[in-house]
Amino acid sequence: MTTTKPPATPQRTSSGDGASAALHIGTSDPRALILGNLRQSGIYIALVVIVALFAVLTDGVSLSPGNITNIVLQYSYILVLAIGMVIVIIGGHIDLSVGSVVALTGAVSAVLVIRQGYPWWVGILAALAVGILVGAWHGFWVAYAGIPAFIVTLAGMLLFRGLTLRVLDNISLSPFPAEYQRVAAGFLNGLIGGQGYDAFTLLIGAVAVAGYAVSVFRTRLARIRYQQPVESFPLFVTRVLLVGAVIMYFAWQLAHARGLPIVLIVLAVLVLVYGLVTRRTVFGRRVYAIGGNLSAATLSGVKVRTVNFWMFVNMGFLAAVAGVIYSSRSNGAQPAAGNMFELDAIAAAFIGGAAVTGGVGTVVGAMVGGLIMAVMSNGMQLMGVDQSMQSVVKGLVLLVAVAFDVYNKRRAGSAR
Repeated sequence: MTTTKPPATPQRTSSGDGASAALHIGTSDPRALILGNLRQSGIYIALVVIVALFAVLTDGVSLSPGNITNIVLQYSYILVLAIGMVIVIIGGHIDLSVGSVVALTGAVSAVLVIRQGYPWWVGILAALAVGILVGAWHGFWVAYAGIPAFIVTLAGMLLFRGLTLRVLDNISLSPFPAEYQRVAAGFLNGLIGGQGYDAFTLLIGAVAVAGYAVSVFRTRLARIRYQQPVESFPLFVTRVLLVGAVIMYFAWQLAHARGLPIVLIVLAVLVLVYGLVTRRTVFGRRVYAIGGNLSAATLSGVKVRTVNFWMFVNMGFLAAVAGVIYSSRSNGAQPAAGNMFELDAIAAAFIGGAAVTGGVGTVVGAMVGGLIMAVMSNGMQLMGVDQSMQSVVKGLVLLVAVAFDVYNKRRAGSAR
């Protein structure tokens, strides 16, 4: 009588962290692993190169404590918009109205707080409510009426810009009370002392580094558990140390300026929350499924209309948050506020690795893409580059990012 051996099962290594065995699970060539992650790793390298380039071109001014603080304050609202925009793009849509929504929500807040004398927090709540209503308006037409998001939000861009003019009566309103201004211009400092620097800012930076290290280590263990390819352990440690060094340098510079900006705390909370939403929740997985393959998502029982509706509600909410931050930063509301903000948010998402056809992208990637745009804009301003030339450079960077995405897709298709 003959016996048959059971099929061999993958064996995990007992030494180290299992990286050597895991590296070859799913791929026999480490080079393929590196190339496969180029979309994610490339933008981090690009950010470092751009920061170093402008540090040299501006004789270190771009890395001064005051300038780093200004970058956070000046571009925080674009980063907030990029969080919502990347989710919409992952779902296979686009939103061209966010700049107008920023203007409208800021205008509503200004009318209530400045003109009618309501408390500052009432203006913030009203702005958020208007943003949610705008998102629901867009979501209805896209999800339930079946009109393409490009058309719906293009109409919204015109509609809500017109409403902004009506709300403000074509005039600017200012100033906001000091409490409202602290949203985008306030700092937390002096809470635990420090000689010539703010120790609280350094503490928050250290907590951020520890949180990042724990998060990526858990992700690595999960990939090993499911026998997915991972980088070698020395390379992993090097990456964590480099990211930690960058975070602590950033915190050190802030600590020597004015301390920890309140708006940075708001942005960090949003990044953490939406990072978890996109990676760990049913809603996030459904957004990726819809953007990746709409037909398959529908056949799998995903409620496409409901997910699409809430995607745009969320975008409206984040546009309102950006509207509050921008009006607080500018200490008023203007009819032309938010002009072209949608293009900056879209550019941040695409530069950060989002795919033109949907289904691909991350919140962290959008943040890095937004930082690339912010560093370039700030660096060119410090160098005195003409505004027209700044637009040319931004346009070329966006074109290269999208071309890289298309190239990757064609290469993947030919590999099959």
